[in-house]
Amino acid sequence: MLLAALALAALTDAPPDVFVAGVVLSQRPEHRAAILHAGGKSRIVAVGDVAFGGRVEGITPTGVVLAFGDKRVEARLARTATPPAAEARAGVEAQAVAPELEPTAKTLPRAEVQRRLSDELPRILAETALMPVTEDGRIVGVAITRMPETSLLAEVGLRAGDVLTRLNDTAIDGLASLMALYPRLQSERELKAVVLRNGQPVNLSLTLR
Repeated sequence: MLLAALALAALTDAPPDVFVAGVVLSQRPEHRAAILHAGGKSRIVAVGDVAFGGRVEGITPTGVVLAFGDKRVEARLARTATPPAAEARAGVEAQAVAPELEPTAKTLPRAEVQRRLSDELPRILAETALMPVTEDGRIVGVAITRMPETSLLAEVGLRAGDVLTRLNDTAIDGLASLMALYPRLQSERELKAVVLRNGQPVNLSLTLR
């Protein structure tokens, strides 16, 4: 009986290191998404999903509400409440889950960018995941739900959890429009992007010289 009670308690307790690495907000709760992290693993969840033994009951600008049996636990965004696991990994990973909201501007040689894209493209394609974000039935951007932390994408300011809404004055209304821009961007001297990060707009720019 004691073992059974302990097993049941284990199933209804939140992992001690669970936290939220990023959220994608929408005015419609059913369109919200979040990146949960626990035990060295990450899960992309929506309201109603089950992850790490808990059911997602709500996604807010500050975290995710999880139900473990009769218990309600709020897993907080790492930028507002740093969990023990994140403290132990202070440095690069802490910066990745708690980015600044200041505009990011970079200047890089065009030849260097082309070389790095050639080298890193296979890994970027393998480790990056995109998800359309809808609001009132229309696509308003593309969420970067997963991406390599050390890559050209990260260096120019993009982060997992960002929602790309505009690129060089073109609204991103789906994956097709994003892909169609790629040939045109080859000859551009400056790339400007607008992303939503934790619900706040951030301007990113890359100047090629």
